[in-house]
Amino acid sequence: MVYIFMFSHTECVCLKINPYICKQNYRITDMEKKVITFGEIMLRLATPEYLRFCQSDKLNATFGGGEANVAVSLANYGMAAEFVTRLPKNDIARACVMDLHKYGVDTSHVVYGGERLGIYFLETGAVARASKVVYDRAHSAISEIRPGMVDWKEVFRDAAWFHWTGITPAISQGAADSCLEAIRVANAMGVTVSCDLNYRKNLWDYGKKAGEVMPELVAGSDIILGNEEDAEKVFDIKPKDFDVAKTGGEVNEAEFESVCVQLMTKFPRAKKVIITLRGSINANHNTWGGVLYAGKKLYQSRRYDITHIVDRVGGGDSFMGGLIYGLLSYPDDNQKALDFAVAASCLKHTIYGDFNQVTVEEVEKLMKGDASGRVSR
Repeated sequence: MVYIFMFSHTECVCLKINPYICKQNYRITDMEKKVITFGEIMLRLATPEYLRFCQSDKLNATFGGGEANVAVSLANYGMAAEFVTRLPKNDIARACVMDLHKYGVDTSHVVYGGERLGIYFLETGAVARASKVVYDRAHSAISEIRPGMVDWKEVFRDAAWFHWTGITPAISQGAADSCLEAIRVANAMGVTVSCDLNYRKNLWDYGKKAGEVMPELVAGSDIILGNEEDAEKVFDIKPKDFDVAKTGGEVNEAEFESVCVQLMTKFPRAKKVIITLRGSINANHNTWGGVLYAGKKLYQSRRYDITHIVDRVGGGDSFMGGLIYGLLSYPDDNQKALDFAVAASCLKHTIYGDFNQVTVEEVEKLMKGDASGRVSR
């Protein structure tokens, strides 16, 4: 089998001066709202088009990971975004960092050590055949991270927001401990903390269950994002009489208010709970929306009918990136923040790779109802 690795790592010269001056939608207010994300980034090796692993003699190489995906989204929106992780000192990691720099993501506090970058293999499904992911991330550099390796007080010195996901504490005990360390420092420094519950059953294999580790971390979070599976698998919280496999693409938003209330009751620090709503008709055709609960009112988004999915990996991360941007840019308008997140994520389903490479203008255009896809001349 022949593997073709195609890295896009041309570094924009202007990034050496200021990583944000070459943003099309630069806004001075964004410069005051630095967002930090923390987690693992991996080499993604995907079969082209819809080929199965056993059919393909090529794998397309890109990079991706939940928290890095969020940072790229925010950088594309003109915000100051920084990704913190642990990487090995080798050429693959260097290509990865250069790829992040291309999008304007700051990597100033990446720590180096360990032997390898994690890998995940992706086989894209079609119609009734689901996509498949195979992980090769054991003993990756970040799985061997320990508290004290990152100077979180320095990292959060100019930060307004810290984002983590449930993927990080699933990697290893050291990663879970480091994530908790970051949350505690962020809390002490008055930095807003958001989390995406992001339950991945295949990752929790180091002797701890998600339900044992996650509560202490989520308790320090101000914003909680999840879906129906995350809440149920991690905290045994679920809407009444709901089965995602039987939705047929139809999801009743109001059913999820109880999930939001239960999460907010369990984690009283949380100011907002957001649930993404995916109705799966088949692997290429989904409906997509979300709800936001702010303690007194349930906000509901419009429902998008995504009929020809290009790549759904990173869809939840693009939602989170859009949500953070929306909550910071429209602090008094929960509905607009939710609508921005859902529209941004809808667009991500049309883009190959983990990263959501869209602009604020493109998202706002879809928010206003223009889904025509007409050529922009």
